[in-house]
Amino acid sequence: MKYPENIQDISTLEPDYLGFIFWEKSLRKFNDNEIVEIPKHIKKVGVFVDEDITVIKSKINQFKFNAIQLHGNESSIFCNEIKSLNVEVIKSFSIDNTFDFDQLTEYADVVDYFLFDTKGRLPGGNGISFNWNLLSKYNLSKPFFLSGGIGLTSVDAIKSFLNTDMAKYCCGIDVNSRFERKVGFKNYSKLRRLKRLLYEDEI
Repeated sequence: MKYPENIQDISTLEPDYLGFIFWEKSLRKFNDNEIVEIPKHIKKVGVFVDEDITVIKSKINQFKFNAIQLHGNESSIFCNEIKSLNVEVIKSFSIDNTFDFDQLTEYADVVDYFLFDTKGRLPGGNGISFNWNLLSKYNLSKPFFLSGGIGLTSVDAIKSFLNTDMAKYCCGIDVNSRFERKVGFKNYSKLRRLKRLLYEDEI
């Protein structure tokens, strides 16, 4: 999220989380000094890529983040340090056919959630999906978010995935680039339709 009015509009859809990116190279980087007020039950997430812990601490204090999403090559030790700051830790991993799921084991006790995204040119926001069948190799019980190029055309695939054993620990869907009117500005009507299609079975 980036624009105040857009943040307020999307908040009315009652998402569980709203993300704010602080990676310097991202066109979606949040540049304001404060976040417009949103309902307390919506968790604010600061998204960082290989950032210094002092910067993350500062942003947590400034914006009162409930969760931190780490989208780079952060170690399990680093994740544990972030967890000690009294925030949820979401560790992202970029998935392709060569991904070694065994590497997740050392993170299991120091993060609250994994986020599985598509391996691409950027740390995230590549707008393409990975082969979700690869998650049959996931053998931990840590809950995870499914991410990577999810759009309205993904609804049937999501519903099918959620009915498989692979989705046993899938706790949420992370959406971004395919629900934008412009970079950083989310499309309210598309997100409302996604919510209805996924949760209310309305056409």
